[in-house]
Amino acid sequence: MKRADLIPSRILTREEAAKKAGALRLSGKKICFTNGVFDILHQGHIFSLSEAAKTGDFLFVGLNADASVKRLKGESRPVHSQESRALLLASLLMVDAVVIFEEDTPINLITAIMPDVLVKGGDYTVDQVAGAREVIDNGGEVIINPILEGFSTTSLIEKIREQRPD
Repeated sequence: MKRADLIPSRILTREEAAKKAGALRLSGKKICFTNGVFDILHQGHIFSLSEAAKTGDFLFVGLNADASVKRLKGESRPVHSQESRALLLASLLMVDAVVIFEEDTPINLITAIMPDVLVKGGDYTVDQVAGAREVIDNGGEVIINPILEGFSTTSLIEKIREQRPD
């Protein structure tokens, strides 16, 4: 995308995302969804998002809001604000839309979009993935993609802390 000024328009509200999903569905597009914190973007995230994008025609990325990250990861997180994280994700070639969600899981966002493919990276099982039952019951599928070993935001933060002079 050469029109960098369009990047912010790829950050949608839940309502806008649901409307966009409806239009995509009417045009026969296969909708995929993944989610995460994406605090310090790294190679593992790029791999995971690229794999998710391969599963459909349009990739929605659910992004945990700052308050949600604090509840899930602790008071020292996130490192970057939700606005910053959303902008970074929206600028990536394989990401079609980013939607920030306030809850601890993206279940409400997933049911609003109702993707054809729900993608989660990591060592989850399908029954552990928020929204899996709803997507499957709606005729969709859930894909668990492998994670790229050696890359995690937590380990990056620890490495940075170790290298800081006291």
